[in-house]
Amino acid sequence: MDLQTQMKQIVADAAIKEVEEGMIVGLGSGSTAALMIKSLAEQIRSGKLKNIMGVPTSFQSEVLALELNIPLIDLASVTQIDLAIDGADEVDPDFQLIKGGGACHVREKLVASKANKLLIVVDETKLVQNLNLGFPLPVEVLPSAWKQVKDIVSEMGGISNLRMATKKAGPVVTDQGNLILDVLFSDGIKDPKDLEMSLNNIPGVLENGLFVDLTDKVLVGRIENNVPVLFTPSKRG
Repeated sequence: MDLQTQMKQIVADAAIKEVEEGMIVGLGSGSTAALMIKSLAEQIRSGKLKNIMGVPTSFQSEVLALELNIPLIDLASVTQIDLAIDGADEVDPDFQLIKGGGACHVREKLVASKANKLLIVVDETKLVQNLNLGFPLPVEVLPSAWKQVKDIVSEMGGISNLRMATKKAGPVVTDQGNLILDVLFSDGIKDPKDLEMSLNNIPGVLENGLFVDLTDKVLVGRIENNVPVLFTPSKRG
């Protein structure tokens, strides 16, 4: 196992320590979340964790959980989720996030908003002082509306590009059957809460990748002297 994977594994294992018997757990998407799901499955299989139900945030996490025999429950069947564990593409000092690099942010936000606690697991490269200076903000749009939304976002000062697939011709299609516009603002995002609402008010937009005031705790992995270590940053203010 290379150092990068070891670092992700340390973070994933630390996240599982937050899981308690009888919990309903939101199962995030992405490479670190996949390691977390595998660690959770091992704890269930060994009997260390009992009566766990998982709520997947994507088709990816659903397939992996089923392969590992983690009991699942549909999001529509639960009134609340005890703990959601997920990754992020950017995390600022206020624990505001950009998610959606894997085009799963709609279901991820649905799960996060229903969770009593959202735990984010990342490596230190995902920590930024200001959102959107490096990583584009994903905006999920109806297929028939992508050009109209792109023009409106341009009027707001955002440069957007339709996300294209890498192993198929044409654009990326989400689990909901929609398209993704990746948006960059020249000065980054100054007010995530205001922008989240403004984007979601554009006709044709289903959801965007800003996760505002949802995160309770962040676990961060990094490499020090060729050794993977874990640290937990404090929220600014």
